[in-house]
Amino acid sequence: MPPLPKRKLSKGRRDRRRSHLALKPANLVACPNCHKPRLPHHVCPYCGHYEGEEIFTVEQKPAKNA
Repeated sequence: MPPLPKRKLSKGRRDRRRSHLALKPANLVACPNCHKPRLPHHVCPYCGHYEGEEIFTVEQKPAKNA
């Protein structure tokens, strides 16, 4: 039989152990070309630019006909 805990862990001890598991908010920066938020060191998904160069062209999504 595997080893088992001798006593129940309190909620405070359990939660203090898990205090480092929280997700951190994404660090977004403004794109210098279109000024929309993007991840640093990534190509902008809105305009396709990275460090002043156009890496890919972004096609317009067709509008939904409601």
